[in-house]
Amino acid sequence: MPVRYPRTLRPGDRVGVTSPSSGVPDELRERLAVAVREVEARGYEVVVGRCMDGSGHVSAPAAERAAELTAMLTDPGIRAVVPPWGGETAIDLLPLIDWEAVRAAEPTWVVGYSDMSTVMTPLTLLTGVATVHGNNLMDTPYRVPEGLESWFGIVAAPPGHRFTQIPPQRHRASGWDDWAAHPDARTLTLDVPGRWTRLDGGGDVDVEGRLIGGCVEMLCNLTGTPYLDTSAFARAHAPAGLLVYVEAAGDDAFAICRYLHGLRLAGFFDAANAVLVGRTSAPDTPSLTQHEAVLDALGPLNVPIVADVECGHVPPYLPLVNGARCRVVHTATRSEVTQTLD
Repeated sequence: MPVRYPRTLRPGDRVGVTSPSSGVPDELRERLAVAVREVEARGYEVVVGRCMDGSGHVSAPAAERAAELTAMLTDPGIRAVVPPWGGETAIDLLPLIDWEAVRAAEPTWVVGYSDMSTVMTPLTLLTGVATVHGNNLMDTPYRVPEGLESWFGIVAAPPGHRFTQIPPQRHRASGWDDWAAHPDARTLTLDVPGRWTRLDGGGDVDVEGRLIGGCVEMLCNLTGTPYLDTSAFARAHAPAGLLVYVEAAGDDAFAICRYLHGLRLAGFFDAANAVLVGRTSAPDTPSLTQHEAVLDALGPLNVPIVADVECGHVPPYLPLVNGARCRVVHTATRSEVTQTLD
């Protein structure tokens, strides 16, 4: 059964903006406006929903957020949905989304990361529709470093498009730009060198599979539910196996270790040919580092584990397409990710 790819975005198409999790506070509304203008400058029409309130931890009651997201995903006039960012509790949407309606509708691109994994990963697993784990709307004004791709390039690519991303070998040490003071920030601060790290041993990695994954702190809460059945997805769409990626947002190494053990015991990695682990600024503990936490939990898989990949909360952003066919190469002199939208 083929993965379903949304239609290529063209100038004049509409892009929906809603907040399935956290909205945008007043002091960051100008940054939102800058991001919207960036999308419009590409020739798209932007439709901003009603669920955008940033005064609390969610933008609206769960029923309203689920209804607005479902409406955008099933509206044939909206070709992509790009939330401003993630948040904390998008999990409350899952039983309220009309999955049958979404499955029956023409596919729509969904872009985001962090708490958006709570929605996007189940969307791909339940409907077979590809989603883009990458820079969200509020990050969109940043210039993309050489070697990487933006979500714009992915959603505007033709069917069967094949693209390779090569990490810039630099990332941000810590912190975030002050968008309240500088809403027009467009240059990513990449002030520390760093390469990918193989955790499970030495040697080159050259592995293929279909991509699936997301944020550890979000996905771990879906174990044992109908929303995280990667084995069924692999049987239907990836009989040759998966490339599973995970990234830690901020929890310490003990917590991440427990979450990853739980995901492994629940079968999340059963079809994995390899695991990619996002670079993180989440804290180590005195007796366990983030790298050690990953190896402790996922070492028993006996597959390559490549860490410090640019697919998480540490800029820059290397977008990964849930459902895409992918090849990952990592050697002493070369690291790259090639994705094919077929």
